[in-house]
Amino acid sequence: MSPYATSLIAIVKREALRFIHQRERFVAALVRPLVWFLVFAAGFRAALGLSIIPPYQTYITYETYIVPGLCGMILLFNGMQSSLSLVYDREMGSMKLLLTSPLPRWWLLFCRLIGSTSISILQVYTFLAIAAVFGVTMPLAGYFMALPAFIIAGVMLGALGLLLSSFIKQLENFAGVMNFVIFPMFFLSSALYPLWKMAESSQLLYTICAINPFTHAVELIRFALYLSFNGTASIWALLAATVFTLAALWGYKPSRTGAGKKK
Repeated sequence: MSPYATSLIAIVKREALRFIHQRERFVAALVRPLVWFLVFAAGFRAALGLSIIPPYQTYITYETYIVPGLCGMILLFNGMQSSLSLVYDREMGSMKLLLTSPLPRWWLLFCRLIGSTSISILQVYTFLAIAAVFGVTMPLAGYFMALPAFIIAGVMLGALGLLLSSFIKQLENFAGVMNFVIFPMFFLSSALYPLWKMAESSQLLYTICAINPFTHAVELIRFALYLSFNGTASIWALLAATVFTLAALWGYKPSRTGAGKKK
């Protein structure tokens, strides 16, 4: 087996073992979307009317609408949380040793990204199973068709977290940056309400939501779950994933000054 394959399997296995041993991380990842799904949705159901919009063919409940957005929430928070652990690993953990190995640094970071994305997707499908128990289901084929969308969105958001971690030296600073990234990305998107609702309120906010990469990740997931293909969302999500990944790899270059120079 080549060193590249060995390193990929080892890093993904390590992420899986960490996930298994940190059960509270799994629970915490599900609590946030479940609170929105079971509590907030009940209050917003009457206040927020939804028209028939693609990919839906009929009127839907608010719970049904926000499920794809909550899947995106899991990918977003887990991607950031994985990068948060990388800040520690980079200074005192295993990544400090891995980044000094003969293998290319870009490959090691890519393996880490694949590992964290795999864990995120497992959490997403667990959430979808819980949503199905409460009556929100999608076409059976949609669960399989959505897998590539989950991968693209997971890599995009994980790469964004990786990029942020390359510039942060201390965990305390990273927590602050997360608050300035996660919440604006989540609330200024189509995760909780259609963009036409935002347009009725403010054209500026609508424009911000429309160019938010997280919006396109959510719409990519939404359309895939209902057996539809959203070309615009796919292009923008892939473009954002590529840009974030390349920027993160640049951020971790040993020759870069600042945080990258320290590694």
